[in-house]
Amino acid sequence: MTAAPTIAVVDSGSGNLRSVEKALAAVGGRPIVTSDPAQVRRADKLVVPGQGAFADCVRNLAERGLDAAIRDVIASGRPYLGICLGLQVLFEDSEEHGPVAGLGILRGHVVRLRPGGGLKVPHIGWNQVASRAAERLMAGVPDGGSFYFVHSYVAVPADPGIVALECDYGAPFAAAVRQGNLFACQFHPEKSQSNGLTLLARFVESA
Repeated sequence: MTAAPTIAVVDSGSGNLRSVEKALAAVGGRPIVTSDPAQVRRADKLVVPGQGAFADCVRNLAERGLDAAIRDVIASGRPYLGICLGLQVLFEDSEEHGPVAGLGILRGHVVRLRPGGGLKVPHIGWNQVASRAAERLMAGVPDGGSFYFVHSYVAVPADPGIVALECDYGAPFAAAVRQGNLFACQFHPEKSQSNGLTLLARFVESA
């Protein structure tokens, strides 16, 4: 029997790590919560969760040497899953208390959510996502399936072609992006019941 892949769940000091760890284990993964860059570099796959302030997350990653480790894993071609801030920090900068520089792995910016129709910010709760492109991690999730969101900011990629999933909250925004081995979502799969577990299972299975 093939051993389950080792999945480093990065502790940047700003994530709901226990929920992510439990969800990955429930679908057959072998998650290891860590803030050790060497352990991140040794892992088969990488998950970067995060919630809270963009600047705090980026600063914590840099102070722990995790920013360079994340870049190395992505450059190596191993699967990367970003969740919420784990999506946003990939971009060049965020206007949250800023601009504040991000990791710059993806071109584009993070901006405040400005929904129409008098909708409140933050966007909290269940919302449907629609596929913009064939996404292997969504196999088994119906198009228009719902996921759980908690956020006030959204990523605006310079290349719209990397938007894998889209959500509408008074206006459309990028619910997930895909570039090569990198997939990152604005929603929380670990809080999204069966649809979220399906997505995490596909990540665990992915090469």
